[in-house]
Amino acid sequence: MIKPSIEDLTKGKFNRYELVLGTAKLARVLTDDYTERREEAEKMIANKETDKTIAAMLKLDAEDEKAVKAAINRLDNGEYELVRDGETAEANGEE
Repeated sequence: MIKPSIEDLTKGKFNRYELVLGTAKLARVLTDDYTERREEAEKMIANKETDKTIAAMLKLDAEDEKAVKAAINRLDNGEYELVRDGETAEANGEE
């Protein structure tokens, strides 16, 4: 059995296609965020603004997951939620 299941992630509100699209978009956001933070850390190291290593600045242990797996885990943990275009969490009855 795959954990988390599709039913757990969609909560019966979305189909598999919407889940795939949402997960892919979130994975892209996470990748872009990581890339931006890494570039900033590399600039700081190059300019000798810090003595820390890239690993210390980025907390790489948290970044060891692949982007799609991280996106799925964040959806499962409730850090992010799926919404359809034009909707907000409040419109879905969430707060």
